[in-house]
Amino acid sequence: MPSRPTPPPGEFLYLLAADQEDFLAACEDLLPADIAEGLNDLPTEAGVRVLAALPFDLAVQVVDESLLEKRDHLFEQLPDHVAIPLIQAMSADQQVGLFRELRESDRARLLHVLDAPTRNQLKLLMSYPRQSAGGLMTTEFVSVPDTWTALDVRLHVAREGSGKETVYAIYVHDQEQRLERVLSLREVVMADSQTLVTRIGDGRKPVTVGPTVDREEVARTISKYNLLAIPVVDDVNHVLGIVTVDDVIDALVSEQTEDVQKFGGMAAIEESYLDIGFLRMVRKRAGWLSALFLGEMLTATAMGHFEHEISRAVVLALFIPLIISSGGNSGSQATSLIIRALALNEVTLADWWRVAVRELPAGLTLGGILGVIGLIRVETWQRFGWYDYGPHHGLVALTVALALIGVVLFGSLAGSMLPFVLRRAGFDPASASAPFVATLVDVTGLIIYFTVGYIVLRGTLL
Repeated sequence: MPSRPTPPPGEFLYLLAADQEDFLAACEDLLPADIAEGLNDLPTEAGVRVLAALPFDLAVQVVDESLLEKRDHLFEQLPDHVAIPLIQAMSADQQVGLFRELRESDRARLLHVLDAPTRNQLKLLMSYPRQSAGGLMTTEFVSVPDTWTALDVRLHVAREGSGKETVYAIYVHDQEQRLERVLSLREVVMADSQTLVTRIGDGRKPVTVGPTVDREEVARTISKYNLLAIPVVDDVNHVLGIVTVDDVIDALVSEQTEDVQKFGGMAAIEESYLDIGFLRMVRKRAGWLSALFLGEMLTATAMGHFEHEISRAVVLALFIPLIISSGGNSGSQATSLIIRALALNEVTLADWWRVAVRELPAGLTLGGILGVIGLIRVETWQRFGWYDYGPHHGLVALTVALALIGVVLFGSLAGSMLPFVLRRAGFDPASASAPFVATLVDVTGLIIYFTVGYIVLRGTLL
């Protein structure tokens, strides 16, 4: 007899929820991340039922999971007596993430019934931009005065550590609550019990960031100094919160997704592909497509301007796709390299001229390589009789070769400079999408191609 197929995780959870005793027994073997993925497979109503049936401590861990999609929809339908305790038990950064996702009406409803400390903390954290260190930080960290000993700190961590985001770092402050040093938990554990915290560690100045620092800069700082968390401080060096490495990873995944979407020529979307509504998907894509279409109309205008040349030398039209695609490809390559370099802080706005100086010979060399290939292609087809380019095939081949050099050179320069222009104008350099660069180079590529053709073929085909 064939065995019954195992149901999907979400369906399995929903079926178990019907029997509370079996459900609770099964939950002992499930990890929060697995339950979160199972909830993603369920309709919202079923997900609410499963979440409400979970043991409270496990439910808190599940709603803290970044894998949990449509968390806002679940809390919009959870009864207040279930939702409020869950929210108040969540980590501060996840609370902020949830409230940013909620509709305005549900945000106001839930915020109104939260206890005062949680409500005030949420208002503070939500006052910072979403993509800043302040928007990522949590206020749950271990901070101790500089008059304590190692034993005092160990006892404090034992009492309060379970309610903190992380206890790997201990933040030592002076009487004015200013950050004085950062100790690792390992240093505190290994120190003599009566040693003052000011005598533990190497005493170097702590690495910190301000609350308005962009999340990409936060990620670079954490990576550079190999940190598990970084304190966020105000102008007088008071610790406002900490950004942990796991929150940075989640933020970078979101940032990269947004950049990839922009680079593909569309507005960024936060929902998963299968969850986004049809009309919203169309709106996100239609704007860029329309802008690119209007740009491509300039290509038709350029071709119309050279209509006379095309009619007299029809053979030139055969190489139009070759010419403009080569320019677009070189521009997209250069743009990708510079966007990455800007993101990693390998180059700054002041380095634009250095980039231009590098791209000039690179574009000439790459264009020369393609030009030689194009020339050989024309002459090979002519010699073996695969196509007859006419009595002036040598000049046609030269036109193609020179045009490729010019178009690839322009594409490389334009593609490398565009991210700098966008960054200077205050836009995200990732907006220099591959389709946008290709559209720009298409128009100029045609102008370069037919200008070269007019010069080389004047008196023969033209």
